[in-house]
Amino acid sequence: MHDVLSRAAALAKHSDSSRNYTRTYLTPAHQAAARHIAAWMREAGMSVRVDAMGSVIGRLEGPPGAKTLLMGSHFDSVRDGGKYDGVLGILLPIAVADELQRCGERPPVAFEVAAFADEEGARFQTSFLASRAMLNGAESVRPLLDRRDADGISFADAMHAAGLDPARIDEARIDASNLCAYLEVHIEQGPVLLDRGAPLGVVTSIAGGSRHLVTVRGEAGHAGTVPMPMRHDAMVAAAEMVLAVEDCAARAKLVGTVGIVQVKNGTGNVIAGEVEFTVDLRAPDDLRRRALERDVLGRFDAIASRRGVRVEAVKRHEVSAAPCAPWLQDQVAASITAAGAEPLRLPSGAGHDAMILAEVVDVGMMFVRCGAGGVSHNPAETVSGEDAALAARALLAFVRNFKPR
Repeated sequence: MHDVLSRAAALAKHSDSSRNYTRTYLTPAHQAAARHIAAWMREAGMSVRVDAMGSVIGRLEGPPGAKTLLMGSHFDSVRDGGKYDGVLGILLPIAVADELQRCGERPPVAFEVAAFADEEGARFQTSFLASRAMLNGAESVRPLLDRRDADGISFADAMHAAGLDPARIDEARIDASNLCAYLEVHIEQGPVLLDRGAPLGVVTSIAGGSRHLVTVRGEAGHAGTVPMPMRHDAMVAAAEMVLAVEDCAARAKLVGTVGIVQVKNGTGNVIAGEVEFTVDLRAPDDLRRRALERDVLGRFDAIASRRGVRVEAVKRHEVSAAPCAPWLQDQVAASITAAGAEPLRLPSGAGHDAMILAEVVDVGMMFVRCGAGGVSHNPAETVSGEDAALAARALLAFVRNFKPR
């Protein structure tokens, strides 16, 4: 099979930045990566289409009337990310399609690979955009068309510039009744497999997540003349709220992250009048996530009241926790065993397109071990050639032996 890591390195050259690996939705680098992926799909004997959101989808036909096994992941990235996140889950199934073609084999069901155009949502804060559009069409996208990126370009204008028509978004929708399963291969993005000496894992469930944009409004004032007890400092209040996120998550044995903090019109000699920050909360089940959310927001209100500022939290994203189907877990485990490795079952704390597909079809995931301490969303992210080759063999065994429920 093709050297998947060499292809990942080739895709990583399509970056928005010359200094690091960043590829956000519908930039020239993103469009170039889409063309590269489509070319590899065609080389593997797949028919290829690009949907109304820019996702690239390759297909191998199965027996007449067979339903479709969908695989895939995303080819956008976070800023300053790693070159295997998402991309590995596209290149491995393309390699499987190529091997089936080389051997003259037809898959037991129709087999599609979806390279989702936007999962991270780094440009327009539109997480899982492409997979949501695949299931829900325009319903998921139209409310976002007026959003603007950091350069002031609207979502709709970015679509037009990339040759996509916002009026045709609904054409991205598929008939989900034609699917028999969805499988996503992904780097683990954590250290569990590495610490256990296991190259491949079977995902049991995917944690749910909530994201809020929080605005703290105080009163701007002169840094030298307003006495400390009389201040309504939005920055100090926000700082205390950031620590509250950490404290609440630690007490609940869950995770909470503040990823962006921005002082509005801030200067070095002015008390901050307004601060925005993001909050990301995750949990393996939705009841615990909602309880954490209530705790965090309640702490924000208490801090705001005590410090004489106002706080507003707007939910920008929510996705439910998704269990992986036991019958798919078992087939993934069997394929890993057939490839010569011992499967390790573990949950995913990171979000994946599989969570969205889980709304309409049974889903499964295979994890591939990370090196460098399990780091991901980071230029240090790495996967060994041996693990990638093993994952390719396991995925080939999965497809060859796949039995729909």
